[in-house]
Amino acid sequence: MTENYSIGVVIRALNEEEHVGRLLMGLAQQTRVPDQIVLVDSGSSDSTVPIAERLGAEITHISPQDFSFGRSLNVGFEACETDLVLLLSAHLYPVFDTFVEKLVAPFGQGQVAVSYGRQVGDWRTQFSELRIMRQWFPEAGSGPQEHPFSNNANACVRRRVWELMPYDEDLTGLEDVDFASRAQGKGFEVHYVAEAPVVHVHQESWSQVTNRYRREAIAYRRLHPGWRFGALEALGTASRNLAADLVHAAVERRPLVDFPRAARFRAAQFWGTWQGAQAGLDVDDKLRRRMYYPAEVRPFSDFDQSMGILIDYGSHEVTVNVD
Repeated sequence: MTENYSIGVVIRALNEEEHVGRLLMGLAQQTRVPDQIVLVDSGSSDSTVPIAERLGAEITHISPQDFSFGRSLNVGFEACETDLVLLLSAHLYPVFDTFVEKLVAPFGQGQVAVSYGRQVGDWRTQFSELRIMRQWFPEAGSGPQEHPFSNNANACVRRRVWELMPYDEDLTGLEDVDFASRAQGKGFEVHYVAEAPVVHVHQESWSQVTNRYRREAIAYRRLHPGWRFGALEALGTASRNLAADLVHAAVERRPLVDFPRAARFRAAQFWGTWQGAQAGLDVDDKLRRRMYYPAEVRPFSDFDQSMGILIDYGSHEVTVNVD
């Protein structure tokens, strides 16, 4: 029973004053309030740290020179003393007051190492990014999975599993997928929890999008040395995804005025992937398709209101796009 577990939260942050307060407000309104919240700050120059301190978070620091995603997670785990540790990006916030309760629920079983929840966008999220969230985080299908996909923007990890195998600090990305893969290799389970949705705010420039996918491709190549991704495949995959964006927009009766933005996003996505991969062959096709290829066309849907009570964020309207 998860009632017997202590629950902590590790939040990675850099200049997140616009968002971190809302995340902490959402955690304070949970049916199961976390026992400990640790913010790992990697050199913020804004009000991120004082906001987090005022709202009850413990602060630990990591220098920008020492930063990697895996390193920041390991630092957070070292500071967090709980049985279960939620890993959250600072620029997201939970939708329902049952978020923590739902995300930790799978750990009532002894062999679960990782659970990760659904992610959706809001009014700031462009359509192509919404489709990726739909692809990676479907509205149904909760439970154990065979493949090692996971995402540490909204996840929970059993501390004793982390103690067996800390995060790889040398990876440039995909440290969550690597951790889940190693956990499965040791006989542990990875669970998806659609009933634990968060709004993930992405406001990246095109160069930041390119860099994100370049980092992930470099990491993927390190994890799968035989993988290649050539220029023709990059061009074809970007074109197929852009075409699928247009089909989805038509099915959902959405205006096509954002076509230039969608085209730039897909170009940045697969230009970055190509740069990181440096050409070649496919490896681990099931996981690769989950990360890069279009989902099936289906109509717009909404949240299941039985998940819990929508969190009240005061004057800040919570408007989400569920795709």
